[in-house]
Amino acid sequence: MIALMRISLSTKPVVLHEQQTTLLPRYRVLIHNDEVNSMEHVVKSLARVFKFGHDKCESIMLEAHRNGLALCVVEPLEQAELHRDQLRSHSLFATIEPE
Repeated sequence: MIALMRISLSTKPVVLHEQQTTLLPRYRVLIHNDEVNSMEHVVKSLARVFKFGHDKCESIMLEAHRNGLALCVVEPLEQAELHRDQLRSHSLFATIEPE
């Protein structure tokens, strides 16, 4: 004897468990123009710290040169602090601020 089972298909989604994502606060890493470092040094330092291409590094450097300040990246606090410190180790004036 074969037993038949009745299967009910529902069109409503079943939530297995809800996942909540917490976003970390983000910080801007900024470089400031100075009269000490050459433009070439700034471009090379940005490339070493951020692994950006030459064109992007040059664009950031020129923005800082023209406006006194340039945004490098926006990222979580610990990474921003690391990048700020790395830029400072290359003798660049860098700061971070909340986004």
